[in-house]
Amino acid sequence: MTRKRTLTILTHAVLILLVAVLAFPVFYAIVTSTLSFREAYQYPPRLVPGTQFLENVREAWVRASFGRLFFNSVFISLVVSVVKIILSLLAAFAYTHFRFRGRGLLFGMSMITQMLPLPVRILPTYELMADFRWINTYWALTVPFFASTTGILLFRQFFLTVPRELSDAARVDGATPMRYFWQILVPISRTNIAALFVIEFVFMWSQYLWPLIVTTTKEMRVVQIGLKMLIASEQIAPEWNVIMAGTVIAMLPPLVVLLALRKSFAQGIAMQSEK
Repeated sequence: MTRKRTLTILTHAVLILLVAVLAFPVFYAIVTSTLSFREAYQYPPRLVPGTQFLENVREAWVRASFGRLFFNSVFISLVVSVVKIILSLLAAFAYTHFRFRGRGLLFGMSMITQMLPLPVRILPTYELMADFRWINTYWALTVPFFASTTGILLFRQFFLTVPRELSDAARVDGATPMRYFWQILVPISRTNIAALFVIEFVFMWSQYLWPLIVTTTKEMRVVQIGLKMLIASEQIAPEWNVIMAGTVIAMLPPLVVLLALRKSFAQGIAMQSEK
């Protein structure tokens, strides 16, 4: 019992230490966002919150036009996440419930594309957007991200665990394949849907390179580019208190999504790890 208690204490101590190490950058960013310009450059760094948080947030919001940037980022993240989930559900349903020639080959080819993320194919994708005249539009910011091999694999693996008898029973009751899909498969996939939504929302929210390339006006920029805009000039000392205030603002939407769907997200990840 003593050895077990000692092992438990050591395990918890290591976990607490790891959490503290991982959380320290976030804590320091929050503290810096509450300081004045002079206090942000103190050495050793201050780890006690100041009183300038609201002023720094107001300055960051106005300087980077965060209102418009927030709308763009939220709109893009929501549209991509929802469309990607719908397409992934439909593709996984087709791979698991319909037999057609070349099904295995097609699925394998779609999995291969997982090894070619957007940064690798950024030039041909940009040329395609230019040919469609989608540069500096929401189409260019969303359409290249609609397909998701990760989502297809996630739902395919789950659909394979659904008993075939359930589909047969629905067919006997007169349900069409799409009715079976929408009324039975989709509702029981809600935990996986929530998990994929959180992952894709955070992924799209953190996009920087692609929006920087395909947008040419300030009105089409996203939050991540707005953070870079808070650095006035390389010749002027950065106002880290204002920059960190903008960073804290940018962290809020993904945090809200994660907190709102944390239970379903955890259940969805746990289900996949068990498989």
